[in-house]
Amino acid sequence: MKDREITNYERIEEAIGYIKENFKRQPTLEDIAAHIHLSPFHCQRLFTEWAGVSPKKFLQYLSVSHAKALLGNQATLFDTAIDTGLSGTGRLHDLFVKIEGMTPGEYKNGGEYLLINYSYAESPFGNIIVGSTAKGICHISFADSEAQGLTALKQAFPNAVYQPMVDLIQQNALYIFTHDWSKLQEIRLHLRGTVFQIKVWETLLKIPMGMLSTYGTIAKKILQPAASRAVGSAVGDNPVAFLIPCHRVIRSGGEFGQYHWGSDRKAAIIGWEAAHTYK
Repeated sequence: MKDREITNYERIEEAIGYIKENFKRQPTLEDIAAHIHLSPFHCQRLFTEWAGVSPKKFLQYLSVSHAKALLGNQATLFDTAIDTGLSGTGRLHDLFVKIEGMTPGEYKNGGEYLLINYSYAESPFGNIIVGSTAKGICHISFADSEAQGLTALKQAFPNAVYQPMVDLIQQNALYIFTHDWSKLQEIRLHLRGTVFQIKVWETLLKIPMGMLSTYGTIAKKILQPAASRAVGSAVGDNPVAFLIPCHRVIRSGGEFGQYHWGSDRKAAIIGWEAAHTYK
């Protein structure tokens, strides 16, 4: 009987398992490719096609996730870097800034010494509060009152310094209500979340304006088809309303489902986007 041919999905599943087991060694693309018996070029192409990110970026996510757990247990920056398989605190710093938008020290201290500008604005769907750091937008939420909005913002970075100020980063972000969001290359994000959450949020950014997806589809895109409920939780924890379009995710039966800022608002946003896309 002829041996069954290994599918591409099984190859990538094996590659993901290999990276998870060996991330502390910081394996190279060549190492990963050799493990699944592909050339580095085909490994890179196939992995990115199935996982939505490159092998290198997937490795970075795992490394940051491990480092965050260690920092949360009060490990030193040096010990965290070494235990994660990095050569020193410099590489840990670079990795955190690239994935998290903040230094490991800022993460460990709940945003201590981090300066966050915030302002209030009107949108077609109600008043919003926008928070930004020097690195990008860290928070957008709909707020019935200014006090309620500021309280929600401070929950993400409890030790940060806040000042009421409209900056260019916020102004660029607010253009999403009057321009095509997919073309606003000036917008930068400064997100704090788990590896899983950031992966889900990145996938949400790929849903075109005027289109919808389901929790199950998102779960499949991140190669975790059984994680629909976890995807739903990550969607609900989205810290940047509208810009990260969690409102474009609905139930598989076609119902709009819940929305952190109200199901009626979600329906209004979906209708507004459809009207502006197909007019």
